Amino acid sequence: MRAVLFIGHGSRSKKGANEARSFFQRVKKRIDVPIQELSFLELADPLIEEGFNRCVKKGALEITVIPLFLLAAGHIKHDIPRILESVCKRYPHIKVTVENPYGTDERIIDGLTEMVQSNPAGFNLKDSLLIVGRGSSDQAIHRDFAKIAKGIQSRLGMEHISVCYLAAAEPKLTEGLEKISEKAANRVIVIPYLLFPGVLLNEVSQMVQKRKSQGQEIIHTGPLSEQTVFEDILIQRVTKKEAEYAAAHN
Repeated sequence: MRAVLFIGHGSRSKKGANEARSFFQRVKKRIDVPIQELSFLELADPLIEEGFNRCVKKGALEITVIPLFLLAAGHIKHDIPRILESVCKRYPHIKVTVENPYGTDERIIDGLTEMVQSNPAGFNLKDSLLIVGRGSSDQAIHRDFAKIAKGIQSRLGMEHISVCYLAAAEPKLTEGLEKISEKAANRVIVIPYLLFPGVLLNEVSQMVQKRKSQGQEIIHTGPLSEQTVFEDILIQRVTKKEAEYAAAHN
């Protein structure tokens, strides 16, 4: 019996946790795997250990772990592997495979480009774009965001596009907004690079609203989970995994 265990970050925001659960339900309906569970790294239930236990109790002998994380930083490289290693010691007979986070998949960059172009408020080449990441001290994150920014810029042809962070990296949101606003010839479009709503998205929203109240032309695009490409990528990965399993056992 095979299972898929999705792992989200978790949030102090009920709205954020509920959106993660809704996202999971949408994906679950499109995947033909008998056992599927959602868990969280922190701040929401069930935690990873409980989600894993639920898979085992339902009869899973092989578990594919799908992180609902955008990029590979400390949580992906250290925290989740540490928890899974501890859990797996209690279930040595269970085969566990851990998939990668979303990463810098070209389809994501295409989706972000379409999101900007199809914004209800319209799109102008003179607009400026600010991507706001969660932030990490891991230098790989900076390289990933540079690739994402370059990819969007090449597709849209915008002159001004930059990246800032909410924590653990520079420039921070306030500085990033200030710098791109100084260069902006037209409106500023902010992309919160966050999969689900929550405390961090609220921080971006408040900053954007404050600037808007001061007369600046500025908008933000909302959480990335609203873009179906993020569901499609997960479904494709799980479907591919299932096809590989079927081929190996025929």
